Amino acid sequence: MTPGGLPPQSALMTQRAVFTDAYAVIPRGCMTDIVTSFLPGWRGMRMWILARPLTGFSETFSHYLVELEAGGGSDAPEIDGAAQAVLYVVAGHLSLVLDGTTSALGPGGYAYIPPGADWSVTAQDAARFHWIRKRWQPAPGVSAPTAFVTHEAKGTVIEMPDTDGRWATTRFVDPADMAHDFHVNIVTFQPGGTIPFEETHVMEHGLFVLEGKAVYRLNRDWVEVEAGDFMWLRAFCPQACYAGGPGAFRYLLYKDVNRHAGLSGTFGG
Repeated sequence: MTPGGLPPQSALMTQRAVFTDAYAVIPRGCMTDIVTSFLPGWRGMRMWILARPLTGFSETFSHYLVELEAGGGSDAPEIDGAAQAVLYVVAGHLSLVLDGTTSALGPGGYAYIPPGADWSVTAQDAARFHWIRKRWQPAPGVSAPTAFVTHEAKGTVIEMPDTDGRWATTRFVDPADMAHDFHVNIVTFQPGGTIPFEETHVMEHGLFVLEGKAVYRLNRDWVEVEAGDFMWLRAFCPQACYAGGPGAFRYLLYKDVNRHAGLSGTFGG
């Protein structure tokens, strides 16, 4: 799915976009040329800001879908010294220089960038990638994570119990590693796979559908979603899923983990 363009004047509106007090859905049809954003210090880029902290909603992360022209990129992408990030490439090829080490990332390429890292990125050809950011939250006796670059094919695939492989998660970080206060995983459902109960938990979520289609339970609603759609869930939003096929249903998932709940009215205060 390639975002951008503009529907013709004869088209009906998408009718699936919704923002509630518990969740939001941004369908692929909403990611048009007229809602792109740009950043200082970048060349040959545009992006769609799919999530950003909002008081009273999800407060921990931002999620950008970035599009680069060949040669586009930035020598100083991050302006917040406390911000950490995950990059996940969906099209084209990037050259990532991270703390002096150069890595090539193609489709499925994944990089974790710790807070304070020195990094830059350049597109070798027209490229698109997800850029998910969160401020690292210190904890007693815990050091910040170290950088790493990998590929989706090298992730650890964990099948959910009693699902016969119909529901699996590709993980890039050990869940028991307390240095990491957020995870970005890839969740895959085979046709007929389901989340058979309404998950209700403290973790905020951003879900970008990479492949396929499904119906997702969000709070009190069943919502149809497909490749290119984005779902944004605040803490404690009930959620479930049914993947009806005909092919696999896959999404990139953000969640915040491994930290105390803030008690001062701001996250982590």
